[in-house]
Amino acid sequence: MEITVAEQLVETLIAAGVKRVYGIVGDSLNAVTEAIRQRQDQIQWIQARHEEAAAFAAGAEAALTGSLAVCAGSCGPGNLHLINGLFDCHRSRVPVLAIAAHLPGKEIGSSYFQATHPENLFLECSHYCELISTAAQMPRVLEEAIQASLTLRGVSVVVLPGNVAFEKMEKTIPRLPALRAVSHLRPSEENLDRAAKILDSAQKVTILGGAGCADAHPELMAAAERLQAPIVHALRGKEFIEYDNPYDVGMTGLLGFRAGFDAMKDCDVLLMLGTDFPYGQFYPEKAKIIQVDIRGENIGRRARVEVGLAGGVKETLEGLLTRLKEHKDKAHLEIARKNYQTSLKEMNDLAQEGSGKKPIHPQFAARLINELAAPDAIFTCDVGTPTVWSARYLRMNGRRRLIGSLNHGSMAGAMPQAIGAQLTFPDRQVVALCGDGGFSMLMGDLLTIRQLKLPVKLIIFNNSTLSFVDQEMKATGLLSFGVHLDNPNFAKMAESMGIPGFRIEEPEKVQSQLTGAFRSTGPVLIDLVVNPVELAMPPHIDKEQAKGFGIFMLKAVLNGRSDEVTEIIKTNFDR
Repeated sequence: MEITVAEQLVETLIAAGVKRVYGIVGDSLNAVTEAIRQRQDQIQWIQARHEEAAAFAAGAEAALTGSLAVCAGSCGPGNLHLINGLFDCHRSRVPVLAIAAHLPGKEIGSSYFQATHPENLFLECSHYCELISTAAQMPRVLEEAIQASLTLRGVSVVVLPGNVAFEKMEKTIPRLPALRAVSHLRPSEENLDRAAKILDSAQKVTILGGAGCADAHPELMAAAERLQAPIVHALRGKEFIEYDNPYDVGMTGLLGFRAGFDAMKDCDVLLMLGTDFPYGQFYPEKAKIIQVDIRGENIGRRARVEVGLAGGVKETLEGLLTRLKEHKDKAHLEIARKNYQTSLKEMNDLAQEGSGKKPIHPQFAARLINELAAPDAIFTCDVGTPTVWSARYLRMNGRRRLIGSLNHGSMAGAMPQAIGAQLTFPDRQVVALCGDGGFSMLMGDLLTIRQLKLPVKLIIFNNSTLSFVDQEMKATGLLSFGVHLDNPNFAKMAESMGIPGFRIEEPEKVQSQLTGAFRSTGPVLIDLVVNPVELAMPPHIDKEQAKGFGIFMLKAVLNGRSDEVTEIIKTNFDR
């Protein structure tokens, strides 16, 4: 039986369990969208307003399910718009397939209208990127792309010229063995012995865990108990490590807690589990490091490692637990726990102090969002201060999820990721914590939420500034420049689109408005006007940062901006 290449593509996607394809139509995609139209009972076309949003949405679906998600772009600009979202998917290691439509085959290489070379464009953000130039290459290229995404965990790209998509081929049954393949990687016995010997001889062990701990919670708790080790988590590990964890001492890094920072700095052995934590200044200077990662190429990339264990966290900990002696000394753990309780109290006090102050303190709002959101809520967060407040105030419980551009660090991810999350789990509450800069960057896809009638709850932390960049400028002694945002009333804008919108400027209205939003059965936008000079203080301030901030304040006074300095001191230091 003969079918078109595009029809075979759709047959293969359905066989791979794909439920939807995110994108924007275009003539170079006509064969593909027509094939999807004919199979709407099995696969949906999800129309976005920007291809970057389509890629972010697909990435959220893949992150939440672990299964293949798909996005598509038409030739030229459509492909280019996909790239940033695909970079985020690839760096987050989620399985996403991109269908990149191409020029008609006879026009390739002729500087034709909308000409690009997508087989080159996507190389840096994919494991696999191939051009299908004849029908004979199908379905093998597509099957290999799917295999690469699922087994290597990342992006694959199939480049398909519009004319080739219409070509006829003999229908074939897809071969997708990776859909049912489950692999376990365990380090060698010799390396497990070496690691256990170092851990047994240590006085103060600290564990640093990341997203690689996703399926290893019982083993992680058992290892911490055996070692009497505090557990510090990287941000991507928060949702998998924080809950039901008596050894938790919070996060380290620029967004973390002093307790996590100190627990890492004070140890004599650091056990890294499934994390590629990039910030070298937070690693201990003299401790021995044992690193566990399923990707061997990550081991030793950030700091000198005594023993590298290439394997899954669960399998590696199972091997270590049979070897480790029980540690009796709890002093290191108890100090870290005590410090963490102090950090939590300071953080909660800060949120409570802001409960009656105007402009609204973002910590106060973030604490209420955590308390009012559903037990199985899916949160998405924009980079910058929304990520800070998510990291510090959202509490994970084993059912909640937290998605953000946490490796790629792109603006504008929260809303489109919420779209993908809500389509994937229509019966769960999805809450997007947006920055005003991030939200406005891909603001057009608010129309996607309206068109699809998705009950996403959008909360915009509106401080009329690119606040994290603003703070980075201040910390290096620079006057703020180019960060001010002249925002509209986002709530009224949402209402003009048919989405209920609420602007909150009074702190006493935050709880009631959030409660109403979370109880709503449809989409809601909250325009939350927060204090623009609230600083997201890191857990440790070094001499250079303190010096830089002092220089900024002096420059501000000399440049007639003393009011700004007064407000910063009043908000952040005069408490």
